[in-house]
Amino acid sequence: MHEMSQLALTMTWLDWCQLFLHFTLLSLLSVGGAVSTLPDMHRYLAMQQHWISESQFNASVALAQAAPGPNVLFVALMGWHVGVNTGSLWGGLLGVLVAMTGIILPSATLTLCFANWSHKNRELIAVKSFKLGMAPVVIGLLVATGWIMASAHSNWRADWPLWCVTALSAIVVWRTRLHLLWLLVIGALLGWFGLI
Repeated sequence: MHEMSQLALTMTWLDWCQLFLHFTLLSLLSVGGAVSTLPDMHRYLAMQQHWISESQFNASVALAQAAPGPNVLFVALMGWHVGVNTGSLWGGLLGVLVAMTGIILPSATLTLCFANWSHKNRELIAVKSFKLGMAPVVIGLLVATGWIMASAHSNWRADWPLWCVTALSAIVVWRTRLHLLWLLVIGALLGWFGLI
């Protein structure tokens, strides 16, 4: 937060509307959850608009994933960072409101309507095809998200234990039915003892 807080942003109402509209569009692409849209959020907020820093982006995602509750909370944190970077606490609250409304309202409305319709028409070939066709899209978006989050580690050689644990975890998830919480516990213990 120190990087951007020294450079106060000036956000006009048009900027807030653009933020809302961008998150509204991302909401409609968030098949598989808001996490699948992280690559474009990064591109828009950190690289194109420079409204948040790389560290703010990564901290928003990491904190929201570590906290109990829905994983969409990282959107609220990103909105908070955009608003706080304007130099105002009220801007932070406005950022949370704009980002969360933009990401939740369209997808929740669409999901409700589509869920009712698809449940009634679940035997249609179009419904089955849609569900099968969306699986690779979601996987691709999640891989892109992982790549962006991983690229924050600039020293690949020093982080080799982390990459080994990541690869091993992926194989365990793929080939076994071990509950993910056990992997989180093992990862936490490895981190606690400074092994990764």
